Parts: sequence; C-alpha cells; structure tokens
Amino acid sequence: MKNKALKRCFTGFIMLYGIIPLAAQDTIHITLPQAESLFLQKNLPLLAEKYNIDIAKAQVAQAKLFNNPTLTISGNLYDPDQKKIFNISNGNGQYDFAIQQLIRLAGKRNKEIKLLETATALSDNKFYELLRTLRYSLRSSFYVIYYLQRSLSAYDNQVTTLVKLDNAYDSLQLKGIVTLRDALRIRSLLYSLKAEQVTLQNQLNDQLATFQLLLQSDKTYFIAEKEKDAPLASIEQLSLQSLIDTAYANRNDLKFLQNSIFYSQQNYILQKALAKPDLTLGAEFDKRGSFVNNASFLSMAIDLPFFNRNQGNIKAARFNIEQQKILTDQQKQTVENDVEAAWLRLLNTDKMLRSLDPAFETQFQKLLEGITDNFQKKNISLVEFADFCESYKNNVLQLNQLQNERAQAIESLQFAVGKNLFKN
Repeated sequence: MKNKALKRCFTGFIMLYGIIPLAAQDTIHITLPQAESLFLQKNLPLLAEKYNIDIAKAQVAQAKLFNNPTLTISGNLYDPDQKKIFNISNGNGQYDFAIQQLIRLAGKRNKEIKLLETATALSDNKFYELLRTLRYSLRSSFYVIYYLQRSLSAYDNQVTTLVKLDNAYDSLQLKGIVTLRDALRIRSLLYSLKAEQVTLQNQLNDQLATFQLLLQSDKTYFIAEKEKDAPLASIEQLSLQSLIDTAYANRNDLKFLQNSIFYSQQNYILQKALAKPDLTLGAEFDKRGSFVNNASFLSMAIDLPFFNRNQGNIKAARFNIEQQKILTDQQKQTVENDVEAAWLRLLNTDKMLRSLDPAFETQFQKLLEGITDNFQKKNISLVEFADFCESYKNNVLQLNQLQNERAQAIESLQFAVGKNLFKN
C-alpha cells in the first residue's frame, strides 16, 4: 500500500511540475554521420566479430606450413659385456638414429589452403552482415529519437502556454472573474498533456538506452540533429529490378551462402583427396645392431586403403553441397521479398508525404499562437480553444510519425539492399 501511495505521489508530482529534464544531465548533440563514426570505433560485438577474420587468416598461414620431420635416436642403456652404462662409443658401443618425413599426396595441402581461404571469406561475410544489422539498428533508433524529441518539443510549447493560462485562470477564479469549471477545464487539459508527455518521454528513454548501448558511450542523453531528407525525385527513379540486383551484389548474408556452396565443393574435393594415403620417407643409420656394422637404411611407409577410404565423409560432403544450394535459393527468394516489401513501403509513405503542404507545420504553429491570443481576449470560447489544442497536438504527432515512417522506410530499403542509396 505504501509503495502504491508513493507511486501516486511521484506521478502527481511529475504531472504538476513537469518532466524532469534529462537533457540537463550528461548530454551530447549528435548527427547521424557522427553516430556512425562512433559506432564503428566502439561497438564491442562488431569489434569481437572482426577478430574472427584475423583468426581465419592465421589458420590459412598455418595450413601453408609443411609437416616437421621426425628424428629418432636410440643408444645402448647397459652393455653387459663391457659392463658400461650408456655405452655408445664408436669402439664397442651401439647407437642408431633415424629421420622420417611425411609427404602428403593428392594435393591435400593445397586443397586445405584453398578451403581455409574460403573460410576467411565466410568470416568476412559474417562480419559485414553483423555490421549491416547493427548499423540498421543504429540508424533506425536515431530517427525514432529525433522525431520523439520533436514531438516532445511540441508538447513543451503547449504545456508552457497552458501553464501560463492555468496560473492566470487560477488568479481570475479566486477573484470571481471566471468560473471554477473553466479554471478546472484548463487545468485538466494541462494535466492530460503532461501525462501524455511522460509516456513519450519513457519511449524516448528506451530508445536512448538502445542508442547508448550501440555506441558504447558514457553519455546518458543524446540530442539528435538530422540533416536534410533525401530528394523525393531520387526515390521515384528507383526500380524494383535494379534494387534486387543491388541486393544480390551487396547482401552479405546471401554472399555467405554462395561462399558456403564453394566451401562445400572444396571440402568435397578435399575429402576425396583424403581417401588417398600419404607417404612417409625415412633414413636410418645403425652402428652395430644390424646384420653389418654401420648399416644404412632407406624406408618408405604408406597406409593400405583396404577398409577406410573416407567413404562417409565424402558422402556427407556431397550432401552438404546440395543442402547449401537449397539454402541459397531460399535466401534469394527472401532477399527479393525483403526488397519488394521495403520498396512498396517507401513508395507509400513518400506518396503520402508529398501530398502534404511543406508549410503546414509552420502555419499550424502560428495559428496556435493566434488562437491562444484570441482565447485570452475572449474572442473564442474555452471549448473551441480546447478542441484546437487537441487538434494541434494530434496533427503534430501524426506529422512526426509520418516523417519517422518515411525515414524508417528508407532505412528498411537500404537494409534490404545492403547499401546506402541516399546521402542521409
């Protein structure tokens, strides 16, 4: 019960005295290019993924190294005739040594190098796909923050006006000039706006937390500063097929699957090569432990592939090629659907925005000031004033929402094709 009472008191305090200005805390004004630059420098998941490319390159370098030779040395531990320990003297001792070198046949080494080079390309694809996804989240969050802050600014203007009216009506009501009903109507309108403002501020705080995480920044509040919108004509000139072709050339999730086919084909070739046994060459010198003293030997060893000819791995590699082809075809369809859906979304929102008068927002703001002035002069009624305030608020919110929808549609299309199509 006590917690609920405290919560009510806190909510009432916010509604009465306004939202605590987060901008008074550690604040940074930031543009989208600045945000992207900071993101590339500090985003931890991106930096961690980049190390996978270096790891893959190191594995390629390792695969290029040849196998080390094996040296074997043995000597007499105890000579019972001479009653000597470690008798390896040239006169009457015994020792021998041998050296062996593994020679890989069927081009296994070169095939492994090519396979690991393709694995490096796969790591590269994964890195840029992660970059595409995180950058989209960053840009999308930036525009949400920008338009939420614009909406909150509109609320601030209205709240400031209504606070002045509320104070004036409170004094006039005490003097009996206006009715209590009118004074309460003004205050009710003020409280309603502040409650909605709190909801918008909470949405903004959530977006700011996401933005801060993407940038790995110690700043607690960002003020988004947007550059000019993309020219409308450039959007009209886009064609669906050109966008799909751009996506085929730039989408790293698709490139990853295409390289996976190549990787599977190279692995299939390698597995067939692994079915062929390797050769071990060796040379040995034996002091006096063989049929003659100072005996020298040449040795060769090779596995006889009677039972294990790597049949299972070869079959699995062949099936993997077919699997990757199916997955690639499926991803191509996904890419086409993504591009088409994003393109249609952009066309619809862009068409809606082009139908609006660019001066509408400025004119509406001036009209609000005129309506407020006329209300104070009692040229219009309280009901008319309240209706206009509600209409102004709704129109500002809808306009910001539509402009945000256009920005999100542009980002969705750029995400779908894997490339920035517009300067902003």
